[in-house]
Amino acid sequence: MHSDQPMPPDCPAPITALILAGGRGARMGGADKGLQVFNGTPLARHALLRLARQTLPPADVFISANRHLQDYRAFGAPVLPDSLPDFAGPLAGFLAGLTHCRTPLLLALPCDVPLFPLSLCERMAQALQGAQADVAVASASGGEARVRAQPVFCLMRAGLKDSLAAFLAAGGRKISDWTARQRLVMTAFDQPGDDPRAFANANTLAELRALENEPRSSA
Repeated sequence: MHSDQPMPPDCPAPITALILAGGRGARMGGADKGLQVFNGTPLARHALLRLARQTLPPADVFISANRHLQDYRAFGAPVLPDSLPDFAGPLAGFLAGLTHCRTPLLLALPCDVPLFPLSLCERMAQALQGAQADVAVASASGGEARVRAQPVFCLMRAGLKDSLAAFLAAGGRKISDWTARQRLVMTAFDQPGDDPRAFANANTLAELRALENEPRSSA
């Protein structure tokens, strides 16, 4: 999937988005999460459509998936299976994205957070550029008083591929352990007007049905 929309003049660099749909879906009874339906649309396709509506649309979009690859390809974006075996986690998806990324920046996001902000790409890019960082991670209230990191929402420079490959080869699997080794900036999505449920994820089918009834936000 490629966007021909012009990039704003203050954008630091074109962004490739990576929709993560490669997990086991254990808490959904083994269901392939990205293919579960949200308001009539599979979650991975819903994420594609929401990325197209971003205030700063990505130049390219990939889908990270390890099962039902033909179903995912039908959504119109390149599908990237992990190069590591046994469902090695989100960082394995990050590595696949970085390996195929043709832009200076890669934004990873999970398929199971259907209300993610329409300003996600723009605000993450602004934070990365403003801090001259290598990685930006989203943070949000999550319905609690304290702001929490949302590490799977991660904007990273494409040049970090070798760093991530070495981390994974050494047995590392936790996103926060890898990002802590980089020049990191947090991007807060807890401002007035931000949807407090924007980063709510659906780990179960019941949670997915509950999110369908959440009020929509254009933030």
